[in-house]
Amino acid sequence: MSVRRFATTTLAAAVLCFSAVAGAAAVGSPVEVPATGSPVGPFSQNKQNEPAVAVDAHQPDVMAAGANDEIDMEACAAGDPSTCPFTDGVGVSGIYFSMNGGDSWVQPTYTGLSARSCTGPAPCTPTTGPIGTLPWYAEAGIVSDGDPALAFGPRPGADGRFSWDNGSRLYYANLTSPVGGAPHSDVFRGFEAIAVSYVDDVAAAAAGSKEAWSRPVLVSQQSTTTFSDKEQVWADNASSSPYFGSVYVCWASFRSNSHGQALPTPLTVARSSDGGTTWTTRQVSPATDNGISSQPDGCTVRTDSHGTVYVFGIGKRKAQTQQLMYRSTDGGAHFTGPTPVAAAVQPGTFDPVLGRPNMDGIAGARVDLAAGASVDIANGAPSGADATDQILMTWADAASGANHEQVLATTSRNGGATWSAPAVVPLPGGDRPVYTAPALSPDGTDAYLTVNAFTTPYRTDTTSPRGLVGQVLHADVGPTGVLGPWSVLVRGAVGDPRGTSQNGLTAEFLGDYVYTAATRDGAVGVWNDASHAADCPAIDAYRASLYSATPQPAPDVQASCPTAFGNSDIHGAAVTDPTP
Repeated sequence: MSVRRFATTTLAAAVLCFSAVAGAAAVGSPVEVPATGSPVGPFSQNKQNEPAVAVDAHQPDVMAAGANDEIDMEACAAGDPSTCPFTDGVGVSGIYFSMNGGDSWVQPTYTGLSARSCTGPAPCTPTTGPIGTLPWYAEAGIVSDGDPALAFGPRPGADGRFSWDNGSRLYYANLTSPVGGAPHSDVFRGFEAIAVSYVDDVAAAAAGSKEAWSRPVLVSQQSTTTFSDKEQVWADNASSSPYFGSVYVCWASFRSNSHGQALPTPLTVARSSDGGTTWTTRQVSPATDNGISSQPDGCTVRTDSHGTVYVFGIGKRKAQTQQLMYRSTDGGAHFTGPTPVAAAVQPGTFDPVLGRPNMDGIAGARVDLAAGASVDIANGAPSGADATDQILMTWADAASGANHEQVLATTSRNGGATWSAPAVVPLPGGDRPVYTAPALSPDGTDAYLTVNAFTTPYRTDTTSPRGLVGQVLHADVGPTGVLGPWSVLVRGAVGDPRGTSQNGLTAEFLGDYVYTAATRDGAVGVWNDASHAADCPAIDAYRASLYSATPQPAPDVQASCPTAFGNSDIHGAAVTDPTP
């Protein structure tokens, strides 16, 4: 099936053109996030995934990253050694800071509900102790549940007005659930909600000051059956915007979680005009979900230099999977859309045990096209003066068939009115992209792209080695928006994703995201890395048995597996513009 070209592809089709990947440029090298690394073992304390990163447009050397990080969880050996549960009440929203432009990262230690000391054999009882995740959640009776999303914006002054002269504010959005997990909690109704924390003194937060952080604020409006998911946050960071300083969070609101299905799933957007203290919520898409029309269950939100808010997601229109755009010109009070941008084809082969697609083989890590609507806008932050407002969207697409997945990209220079025909971004060798994240420099002269990709074809067994790699690419953007040849700036080490794992042990796990953030001089990309993870033959055999008529019980993980089993990491690279 070829990629459909929509009628909106007119003169803008000339904006995008790609040629073969050029040779690698020595402009950066991968580093571990944080620099000290997550623990080598035991599982699941050594597990990180779903990274996000943000750059302070006012101070571009200051960066923050987040990930699902299980450093505070109990070890599998606590209690039943063949299970590796999420410890009740213990958070997983990891936080990391770089004060040197992404060359190195630190993970602060705060205090909260922790299970680091639960290494077995006794069952785990978490206690107040060291945490490497967001603070103040346990005190509020809720848990930081991951799906990290971060954004820097201006700080409001005493008069409530936003200015970069006041300094910067970092926002961190994530999923949250009540301690105990009950849908009828006194804290909020439903299974998962969206919460936002913020910090003004990044240096203090990086040094371990819990008091530097605000208490988490619940953003989503919940019913007892709601499961909010796959959120993203953005702050209007261009002072040219009439809504400068406003903060937006988008997410999918799965409304019927208690009925064995999540439908319907309207796309929801919340906005704050007072620095994240109070929020108003608006349903952006219809609530229909069927084979003809379905709503995005993941999203990206961005603003241009004029304050126009764009929300992107992947859903179905007329039974075809499409990239969709929603747009607001009044600061998020009202949205129009959805407007189709491009057709998209879900990568992966349906896995009957997982009940969803995966790309690298049976018992492989899940893939989710709906989480892959990755977009950035050259909005000229912090001032907006040199903005081109060009929009760049990328995604991993299987239009060419299994084992021939490609990165596709499309762009617009007129506020999403027309888009270029999707074009292939070539990757080295036989790399098969799974997650992508683009970034445009604020002045629109450079494009960057972070990609997680499999280096091996789909495996029908669990014994053959598999390959996973992360990389950052670059292309110049011409005066009219044409993207030049892509070059690989950084390519990480190849690891075997069989060494990663869901906590339930039945399959690999990488999460749903990678991320890129750009400055005028370069960019930083973060991705999932398996190069330090050890394959466990006992787990391979267990996973293979699940596809047979005689499934086997899960093994004793710590007794049967290498210490580094499950040791998935976040790696990143700070790159400089190779053609300044």
